[in-house]
Amino acid sequence: MKAAIVIIPGVLEVQDVHAPIPGKYDALCEILYGATCTGTDLHLIDGVFPWPPVYPAILGHESVGRVVEVGRGVRNFQVGDLVTRVGAPLMPQAGMDVCWGGFSEFGIARDHWEMRRAGLPPEKWSGNRVNQVVPPSIDPRAATMIITWRETFSYLSRMGLGNGASLLVVGSGGNGLSFLAHAANLGAAPIAMAGSPARKKVALKAGASDFFDYRQPDWPAQATRLCPAGFDFVIDAVGRQSSAQSALGQVRRGGAFGVYGVDDFGQALLDPFKARGPFRWQPNEYDEAEAHGRVVDFVLSGKLDASLWMDLEQPYPLARIGEAYASLRRKEAVKILIEV
Repeated sequence: MKAAIVIIPGVLEVQDVHAPIPGKYDALCEILYGATCTGTDLHLIDGVFPWPPVYPAILGHESVGRVVEVGRGVRNFQVGDLVTRVGAPLMPQAGMDVCWGGFSEFGIARDHWEMRRAGLPPEKWSGNRVNQVVPPSIDPRAATMIITWRETFSYLSRMGLGNGASLLVVGSGGNGLSFLAHAANLGAAPIAMAGSPARKKVALKAGASDFFDYRQPDWPAQATRLCPAGFDFVIDAVGRQSSAQSALGQVRRGGAFGVYGVDDFGQALLDPFKARGPFRWQPNEYDEAEAHGRVVDFVLSGKLDASLWMDLEQPYPLARIGEAYASLRRKEAVKILIEV
């Protein structure tokens, strides 16, 4: 099968690898589509991801696949099901690691429910809780966004945002826009973003009530005029030292602050004297599986529209995935759909 492989940092190629063979609790899936993740994928391609793989490694963690075969122990997947976060498994015999392995023609979904029922240890199945069935009425192209939406919804929910709360998001990438959409669906107000002016239009469509150009040095003053006492919740979706520090100063006393981006992971330094007072730190933790049902409901009700994040009508074929990432580096798109 074909797969997009980071050979060494800086080198991405589509090559032939062996297709996976499903085990007892595995469902073999034909992977249909995947979405690029600018933060994770480009860090992996460039060799600067905080948790690096052993190269070569198959890329892709936002793919969906159609079940074509199930193992004898599978009870919760059926042939024809559309499943999230499907990817190629580890291939130690071929010297191949995986960065989740979603940009490959075939992948594995694991029946973690049945494995748990059978008493297998959590380390065997807990990582596969991301494999969830998508209702057949959802377009497989749009279903690739469910991964990003689940991660960000889980994070925001654990943070405690709810109806009537104010939110500021710093960073206008795919995750930042997702926080806006979730906040709007949860009834937050006002919802503000500091980001690239090229993303203002889509940010307002996604759910922002106010938008600040992050390149303007007075954007924090503009934010203060909107919420003089500070925002209840502030999320830095970039993760650079500069963005985190600017964001911290916008948190109200007793508010919640989190850094979701990974640009300066492990290096970010916060000056507590820039804070308005005591604040609650939100660690970068989420659980995709716990958010699956809510996100699917939002999609089915039309409250999450994948076309705001990427062009669903003109996906890049897997063979041209390198061109897709070049386009992302030029900031020509938020995310790009890949037809696997």
